[in-house]
Amino acid sequence: MSARRTCAALLLGLAAALGAGHAGAATPPPDVDADRMHALTAELRCLVCQNESLADSNAPLALDLKREIAQRVAAGDSDAQIIEFLVERYGDFVTYRPPLRAGTLLLWLGPPALLLGGGLLLWRRLRDPQGAAS
Repeated sequence: MSARRTCAALLLGLAAALGAGHAGAATPPPDVDADRMHALTAELRCLVCQNESLADSNAPLALDLKREIAQRVAAGDSDAQIIEFLVERYGDFVTYRPPLRAGTLLLWLGPPALLLGGGLLLWRRLRDPQGAAS
């Protein structure tokens, strides 16, 4: 793990432990399109809950990220710019659909490979039950 990611992980843990700045963070500013905010935060993973979207999470860090996203939306950033900012800061893990590249190849090819391998084992066992038992 790089020093940058280690530092980011420590800061995430500290922010979650302290409950930093969650007061008023759940409601976007009035000039921000609520539908756009919800669509954008539904595409991003809560870094504390990990299997929950930012839209559904009430973790202190998630509330801070929602506030940051709302400020960027209000400033006129595109969805792509906001996602790029978050990926740069927190890594590909923040997105539910990481890009296809060398570092994420296992994420994309692992499940189909495991499914194919399991199917082949099942097929061999069903085809030759005596040979598989010996």
